[in-house]
This record gives sequence, structure tokens and C-alpha cells, in this order.
Amino acid sequence: MKRLVLIEDQTAIRELIAEILKLDSGYELVGEAGDGQSAVQLCLDKKPDVCVLDAKLPGLNGVDVLRRVAAKLPAMRILVFSGYESPLLVRQMLEAGAHGFVEKTAGLLEFKRGLEAVSRGGTYFGPSVASLLRTVVTHPSAAPSGEILTVREREILQLVAESHTTKEIAAKLAISAKTVDNHRTNLMRKLNLHDVAGLTRYALEQGIVSSGAP
Repeated sequence: MKRLVLIEDQTAIRELIAEILKLDSGYELVGEAGDGQSAVQLCLDKKPDVCVLDAKLPGLNGVDVLRRVAAKLPAMRILVFSGYESPLLVRQMLEAGAHGFVEKTAGLLEFKRGLEAVSRGGTYFGPSVASLLRTVVTHPSAAPSGEILTVREREILQLVAESHTTKEIAAKLAISAKTVDNHRTNLMRKLNLHDVAGLTRYALEQGIVSSGAP
């Protein structure tokens, strides 16, 4: 039986997947999380065999969750199940350590196929993602500008774009407000942007947050 954690911020979808897993004797659901920071801690604590991960999470997105845990848990198999996909996101997820990526629009049968393939040591991509992946392979682009940022800068950029205040960001990351301000200043300098609105637009363009972010 494979030990599995489920990372999904939409409660209804998380509960639906949990019910599906309960009907499959091949998996034991050992933990759930609905935001990025909790997801990192959950994976490190539970050390699951398989992780089902949404790409768009509040606080810390799926790419950065993977970057934090994949190297520490090299045996963990990762299936991304997301309603948001783009060539850039697929590429970043694969580079961060994902073994499969199924779009939510493909449906639950496709999800189950992907989960089985990934948990058995293979790879799997839903039809839309497979098409995007071909685009990534046949038209490789230069490294996206988002990759010039450090992990901490990406984390703060996401929180800024989600409309968190300096005080809230400092509390979430257990750092000082001055450190948050310094990171925001560095972000603006690196990206040649001059206000929070510019940072938010950039985060949207890079897929760091989605248009549905708070």
C-alpha cells in the first residue's frame, strides 16, 4: 500500500479526491494540506511514497513546494493535478521534480490513470499537458526571467501579489518587516519595476499566482 499526501487548496476537490482514494486499497491517505507552507511541512513530516500536488497554492506555489521537498525526499513520487497549465508551468514543475501532470479538465479517470502510472515509477501527462510538453520540447525558450529570483524572493513576490501586507508577510515567514521591505526593494530592482501593481502583474505573467488570487 502506497502512503499518499494530498495538497489541494479547493476543499471540495480535496474531499472528492480523498473519497476516491478511500475506495482504492492501493493507497493510504496519510495527510492533507491546503496551502504551500503547510504542504512543505506535511511532506517532510510524513515522508510519503506519493504526493498529489496542485500547482496553484496560497502562500507558496506548487513549483516552490517541490523545490523545497524533492531534493530531501528523492524517493517520493509526485503527480501534479492542476486547473492551471502553461508551457512555462509544465517546464518548471518537471524541472522541480514532478513525475506527472494531469489537468483537472481531463477528469477523474485521467487522474486515476496518472496516479497509478506515477506511483508505479512511471510518468504520465494528461492530453492537454502532453500537447504543451511537445511545445516545450520543440520550441525551447531561454530561461524565463522568473528564474533570476531566489526562492525567498519568489515566495515574497507571491505573497505581495496575493495582497498580504508587510506585517503579514513578516509573520508568515518568521522574518522582520525590514527584511521583507529589503526583499521587495531587491525584487523591484531586479525586475525593473516600481510599485506593487507592477510586481503583481509580473507574478501573474510568470504564473506565480493565478488571476483568481486574492
